[in-house]
Amino acid sequence: MTSQPTDVVVIGAGIVGLMTALALATDGHRVEVVDREGPAAGTSAGNAGILAFTEILPLASPGLLRQVPRWLLDPLGPLSVRPAYALRAAPWLLRFLAASRRKPYARIIEAQNALMALARPEMLGAIARAGLGNHVAETGTLDLYDGTEAFGRAEADWDAKRRAGIGFEVLEGRDAIEPIQPGLAPQFYGKAVFSRDGLQVRDPREFTQSLARHLEGNGVRLRQGSVAAIRADASGVRIEFADGAPSRQASHVVLAAGAWSKRIAAVLGDDVPLESERGYNVTLPPGAFDLRRQLYFNGHGFVATPIADGVRIGGAVEIGGLELPPNFRRSDAMLTKAASFMPGLNAQGGRSWMGHRPSMPDTLAVIGRSRASRHVIYAFGHGHLGLTQSAGTGRLVADLVANRVPAIDLAPFSPQRF
Repeated sequence: MTSQPTDVVVIGAGIVGLMTALALATDGHRVEVVDREGPAAGTSAGNAGILAFTEILPLASPGLLRQVPRWLLDPLGPLSVRPAYALRAAPWLLRFLAASRRKPYARIIEAQNALMALARPEMLGAIARAGLGNHVAETGTLDLYDGTEAFGRAEADWDAKRRAGIGFEVLEGRDAIEPIQPGLAPQFYGKAVFSRDGLQVRDPREFTQSLARHLEGNGVRLRQGSVAAIRADASGVRIEFADGAPSRQASHVVLAAGAWSKRIAAVLGDDVPLESERGYNVTLPPGAFDLRRQLYFNGHGFVATPIADGVRIGGAVEIGGLELPPNFRRSDAMLTKAASFMPGLNAQGGRSWMGHRPSMPDTLAVIGRSRASRHVIYAFGHGHLGLTQSAGTGRLVADLVANRVPAIDLAPFSPQRF
């Protein structure tokens, strides 16, 4: 049964919030989007631009955990915890370890595969509806390994993807790999994996801002404001603002504020184990390297992607909360590695960036109703996959607002699952 269109306020103008607004507006709802800084002000501007629909494996995988102790000893490595934040991060890290056990790991893959199967057609549909096709290119994705031994350690992961129905091609030797991406260091010409249908957003900031302009042109209101709290009452939901602006009443509220969602959810009685997984990147100017597709440097925790204004080197995981200042030595370390892995790379003239990925310890997003009210819906915690899963999440939120049976089982994504 579908309800009548209602007023819905979406908190957060990142890609998840805006794709949710698009899905709600398509359903006929009157939609307002509120953000403390405006569209694409955070991680939606600085991400790698990868539509990673094949990335169904959780961050907390058994194979990855074998490398964690070594990484944690390196303050500039692929995974680190800021010492000043270690005690606060401990509960998240313990849940992260628990999620890597065999049974949880299998359940997470099943849930992630279901969401990805929805996310791809929903994203392609959203791109068509909003006229965003010129922002996306099919580049393909190349997963690289330091020799055949490193590839062998990852074979179980690729077997899991194959069982999930994900297609890819294993390449072996320089003659097979170099035509796909020339200019790599010799250690990467052992075995690699090529996914032909990898999609790249040319400029994540412009993609998100173009979506915002489309929404405004079609009746969705965007306003700037910092939300202090959400209050559920008999007549619906009330949003209170930190700057003293008049409160806003709505039939439904969608919380899609990324890493800042935890604080607001706590006021509603939901203690969600959300952390900021701080990501770093360096964007190099045009001509820095003949980068033909998305490159994953597996075992090193970073990617290289071709974006409209050059080459973006990004990734790594730093658990350090929302308040500590950036440590741009991490982006410098990635760039140094990238220059050795792509010997022709011109590493001069880059711009460094740090953003807050909203991450759950089991890698699954939070999509579902608040315990405070069925009229408050959560849509956050996508980690590395916010761009990829944004349109699928929007579809699921629209299903909940309209009282439709959701397109997939939302139990694995429940805000109350921990």
